[in-house]
Amino acid sequence: MISYVLKQNKNPQSVSKGNWFAYPEIKETVTLSKLAELMCLHNTGFSKGSVNGLLTDMVSIIKEQLLEGKNVKIADLAIFSLGIKNTKGGAKSKEDFSVAKNIQGVKLRARATGDLITKSLNLEASLMKASANTNSHSETTGGGGNSGGGNSGGSSEGGPVNP
Repeated sequence: MISYVLKQNKNPQSVSKGNWFAYPEIKETVTLSKLAELMCLHNTGFSKGSVNGLLTDMVSIIKEQLLEGKNVKIADLAIFSLGIKNTKGGAKSKEDFSVAKNIQGVKLRARATGDLITKSLNLEASLMKASANTNSHSETTGGGGNSGGGNSGGSSEGGPVNP
């Protein structure tokens, strides 16, 4: 069940200023160690320490592969890739381009694959408004509409989501 909170867009430059948008209520951030523990509970046949070691090595290898210019696909999860964050406006010509002036940084992108693509999630997800006793606040200064960042890899139109 995905709990959501409503937040009002307070951004004065937004055409959606004053409108309300649903955002997922994050209950907890699950660590790598907790993932290892949960995997052990699912009868993997490996100890928490072994699973934690494998996951830690996997993270390290994924980073290594990304920095070598490769994408990394984990089936039914995501394709991880690096993107370049360019400065606004770009360079007027190839000769005017420089890394120092025209690149702000590198970002990690994750594009859902398999069972996690938007179409599949919309069929499986159930949404419920978060109860009033949560610690979530009901306003934001963001642009509204979309939650999260990066490349979702799916359609923004959505589909049948169970209310």
